[in-house]
Amino acid sequence: MRILLVCHSQIPISTYEDAERVAWWLGKELAGRGHKVTFLAKKGSECPFAHVVHLDDKKPLDAQIPEGTDLVHFHSPPKSLPQTPYLITCYENSTEPCSFDRNTVFLSAKHAHLHGGTVYVQPGIDFDEYGHPNLNGKRPYFHFLGNASWSGKNVRGAIDLATRVDGRLHVIGGTRVNFRKGLRITLSPSVRFHGVLSGPGRNTLLGASQGLIFPVIWHEPSCLAVAESLYFGCPVFGTPYGALPEALGQQVKGRKSAGNGTLEAFYSDFGCLSVKKSELVEALKNAGSYDHAKCHEWAVSHFSASRMADDYLRLYEKVLAGKSLHAELPTLIEPSDDKPLPIRE
Repeated sequence: MRILLVCHSQIPISTYEDAERVAWWLGKELAGRGHKVTFLAKKGSECPFAHVVHLDDKKPLDAQIPEGTDLVHFHSPPKSLPQTPYLITCYENSTEPCSFDRNTVFLSAKHAHLHGGTVYVQPGIDFDEYGHPNLNGKRPYFHFLGNASWSGKNVRGAIDLATRVDGRLHVIGGTRVNFRKGLRITLSPSVRFHGVLSGPGRNTLLGASQGLIFPVIWHEPSCLAVAESLYFGCPVFGTPYGALPEALGQQVKGRKSAGNGTLEAFYSDFGCLSVKKSELVEALKNAGSYDHAKCHEWAVSHFSASRMADDYLRLYEKVLAGKSLHAELPTLIEPSDDKPLPIRE
């Protein structure tokens, strides 16, 4: 199959943006299976396993699609749609009422549901970039992984939880001083900020962590940070919002729901999710009771780039057969406001 992957960024990237990393890992896996993969990406892009065509926003899209392409897979919102069969992966949470193309793919069941859809593919990661973790080493601290400048990720909450258990916290993806939404300076000496790390630096920190502290206060569309952390044997301590409960599996030790059906707490072999800080603090105090090997095995079996490619290939075949992924347009009728989701004492 001749597959064109479209990104409106330069690849490869050095940040933790989901779309570009997922597209890269998917392309590598597809190329390894014998498919002819081409990237349509910004000038300066290069790739060792696929051909690259530099995206020119001034040219019509159809004029930039290589001849013989079977399917176009967009990893950013397209400015126009091609004559070639296509699908679109949506990576964001929409904040305005809107409809989506019938061939839109979301990142998790929750992400799809919130946007009026049903079709999703959970992102997978390329384990070759992470090496073989030491699951029996010392683990003297916790970590936070993600864009700390984004308020929905709630790095403040992660710092607060780590402080309550006298734990050290390494923040990967953030800085001590943040000007993005008003000045924020973190003074705690038990917190160390690393910004965006190279692969080896990130892997070293994750491999010695007791667990990921991830108390998000928005509906996290996907869980790459969770998948990466679990791969290194790290249980997850966070809130039950967005895709997090799905990422920790269906075989749960227990769960609590509010009267309106909202999930309040979720416990599994791979972590604890709760809207109550007191429950997360108790779980963090018992972080050493989690089985690092079991967390790693869960990530390997559920978050591989191979599984992701399998899922997408099934959707590719459906589109190539002339079928739409959704019978009706996925429609977001009541977008969530900008208010943070609750987390209480």
